[in-house]
Amino acid sequence: MKAILRLMVRAFPAPFRAQFGAEVIDQIERDYDRARTRGAPAALLFTLTTAFDLTRSGIAERWKPTVVRPHTTQHGGKDMREKFYEWVMDLQHALRALRRSPGFAVVTVGTLGLAIGVNAGMFSVVDTVLLKPLPFQNADRIVHIAATAPGSELPNEFGVSSEFFVQYKEQSKLLEDLSTYNSFTSTLRVDDRVERIRMSQPTNSMYSTLGAKPILGRVPVAADDENVAVISYVLWTTWFNRDSAVVGRSYYMSGVKRTIVGIMGPNFKFPSEDTMLWMSAEIHAAGIKPGRFGTTLIGRMKPGVTIEALTTELTTLSKQLPARFGGSANYAKLIQQHRAIARPIKDQLVGPIASSLWVMLGAVAMVLLIACANVANLFMVRSEGRQRDLAVRRAIGATRGQLIRSQMSESIVVAGLAAAFAVMLAAVSLPALVRAAPRGVPRLTEAGISPTMLLFTLAIAILTALACGLVPAVRSSAPDLRRLRDGTRGSTGSRNWIRDGLVVGQTALALVLLIGSGLLVRSFQELRKVNPGYDTKDVFTFQIAPEGASIHGAAAYARFHTNFMARLAALPGVKSVGVVENVPLNESTSSARFRGEDNSDLSGGSTLNFTFTAGDYFKTMEIAVRSGRTFTDDDQFVTRGNVIISKSAANALWPGKDAVGRRLLQDNDKTWNTVVGVVDDVRQDAFRDTPQALVYYPLVGPTDSSWAISSPAYVIKTTRAETIAPEVRALVHEVAPYAPMYRIYTMKKLASDSMIELAFTMLTLGITSMLALILGAVGLYGVLSYVVTARTREIGVRMALGAEASRVRRMVVAQGARVVLVGVVVGAVVAGVSAKSLGSLLFGVAAFDPATFVGMSLSLMLVGLLASYIPARRASNVDPIESLRGE
Repeated sequence: MKAILRLMVRAFPAPFRAQFGAEVIDQIERDYDRARTRGAPAALLFTLTTAFDLTRSGIAERWKPTVVRPHTTQHGGKDMREKFYEWVMDLQHALRALRRSPGFAVVTVGTLGLAIGVNAGMFSVVDTVLLKPLPFQNADRIVHIAATAPGSELPNEFGVSSEFFVQYKEQSKLLEDLSTYNSFTSTLRVDDRVERIRMSQPTNSMYSTLGAKPILGRVPVAADDENVAVISYVLWTTWFNRDSAVVGRSYYMSGVKRTIVGIMGPNFKFPSEDTMLWMSAEIHAAGIKPGRFGTTLIGRMKPGVTIEALTTELTTLSKQLPARFGGSANYAKLIQQHRAIARPIKDQLVGPIASSLWVMLGAVAMVLLIACANVANLFMVRSEGRQRDLAVRRAIGATRGQLIRSQMSESIVVAGLAAAFAVMLAAVSLPALVRAAPRGVPRLTEAGISPTMLLFTLAIAILTALACGLVPAVRSSAPDLRRLRDGTRGSTGSRNWIRDGLVVGQTALALVLLIGSGLLVRSFQELRKVNPGYDTKDVFTFQIAPEGASIHGAAAYARFHTNFMARLAALPGVKSVGVVENVPLNESTSSARFRGEDNSDLSGGSTLNFTFTAGDYFKTMEIAVRSGRTFTDDDQFVTRGNVIISKSAANALWPGKDAVGRRLLQDNDKTWNTVVGVVDDVRQDAFRDTPQALVYYPLVGPTDSSWAISSPAYVIKTTRAETIAPEVRALVHEVAPYAPMYRIYTMKKLASDSMIELAFTMLTLGITSMLALILGAVGLYGVLSYVVTARTREIGVRMALGAEASRVRRMVVAQGARVVLVGVVVGAVVAGVSAKSLGSLLFGVAAFDPATFVGMSLSLMLVGLLASYIPARRASNVDPIESLRGE
């Protein structure tokens, strides 16, 4: 603390410190020691108040000095107040100068304002989503825990099973707390209101793991079993009008009556932004069946623990699972391959969108650099036109510092006005950016005008003022005094390289953005060519949850949905109707291990995904049948135990053989199922994913005690997919009045949404690259226009001596082409290195794609030649007599 206070004495000017500094420091140290004897709080309070007094007094002393150096006369130096007044006068002069040049002011302020505005808006998004800490206690110690098993058939990363949770929670020495978490939609019924909302059913330790506490009530405990729930602040506000009496009331949640015991605060949004309700759950070691993977874990590490140490410990603990919980030989083999995965929870929540946001922030930063280069060129041209005036000021005694300050004043005023314009632009554009962004981006809706964003804008404005004005100001601060004698004007050849260098930089950055957007466009085109295995045209899909209807037993469930499909098929314009548990592009399927009947190795088989279907699902989705048949009503009611598998599943179980008529068994099941049909593979989760090997079960199991899918998704083939929703809703209300209708989409919309991240990034990068291209072309045009103006006399002499107009045009265009060519070469090299950052966004195209690089380079060259042609044409129209007379 003493060191800090001693350092703050330097806030006073040097003459004051020389005379009183030692005395002030001595007094501060004695006062601090006395405060220290009263305890740490008193010492801290003394430090804060003294630091404030030192800062305030130091500024006052610098503003109006009471102590000056002995050799300083009243005219020998200037205090802070005089310097401030001089700056104010220069800024006022700069404002008047800009008013006299409205065109220059509009171009510079508009160019910088646009560039700063898009940077401020994108920074607000990045700051909100990526940089702000999560609203959890010690969020840097919270980790997401998953698994990998190199050499197995499981995905590269997958969720663990319940025995992992028990083992880690009981045996880990590095974890302070551990919990499971999940996310799904289910029905909430409050009086007459019935809706499908997003819920979660984590273990009760989630709240302590995240360090979260309710604002009302309490969190679930083990004694609650699974009969209580905690609701979100949004649900409390929208459904219960912030009625505190709701704590203690019971409602039907996911088909079970549960009691609300707590209400979370407005900042608690986990695991997703739209989670409304958390139901209680516990996992006990007794009764666990090992190997049922898919459970996601979050853990809180103890202070000082590293992720590397944690993954090592968890991997070691997992090796003990077969000895403790048993399991098949295949399970034991998988555990030997298992490796724990741990990553910061923030990376898990925002990881999928982080690369896109960083790419877009880098893109708009390039636009700002291009804008700065453009405006710097304009300031150079403006300072060149003032060389005679600056020479006069220098001759009558103005110092270089005064000339630099007067020139910098204009760039400061321009940057300040641009910053104000940028804030207004960001305020208007941010809501549109948030609406256009992919859904599910954490905390994106919180992005807006904030103190952090305003500070960022101010910092960018200051850097912009320096970048645009410092070099021109320094160059113009040493004018050639010979111009007072001969009256020459224009720039010297030795200085052209600076302006050309700025244009080269503009061109290179523009090409980097153009190539990046070109690669994304190519990826988007390749993605649109993908055959997902089904048709997305003219398909309407929705779900209902008829828990309120009198449905008992698996057969009754099948009969309800079969009858309802018949009602839907009778609607005008409907061609076919089917149901499926997991709609492609909307819901993921589960996975399990399967083996064929002719596989004698009980631990063998393949890991396949599975779902449930009925009706004309395959016909509606136009999924081709390769052999056999699809399901009939008999498969639901009479002859149960049949399945349909995809082509990849058939090849995995019976390579090179006909799968129809063969039987398969799901791991941990005792019922064999007969394959009655083989269909095409489908891309379930996204177009960029590989097709899944799928097993399709009927809607219900072989017996009434088997599974029963109570709320499958309906798919309807109709040319009225965009308009049929009201009729379907009316029919749902008639058949199941208390069943909410939810997940209402068209397959075309789902297909579009599946590419929204790529499309959003492509659109943003495309807009910025076009802006960069325009700014680069304008910059080249401005430089060549100035060169033509500066060389008017030279061009006039050339034409007077017989030079043809076409030759003059070629000369000017060639000068522009050389600059652009250098910029293209530099930009291609930079793009080749930076294109790797787009790796996760690219699809079907390499980061170094020759067609994109060559095409964009040629396009930029063409734009550069066009920008060069206009000043070249003006140069060829110079009248030799007038140009010589004008000089």
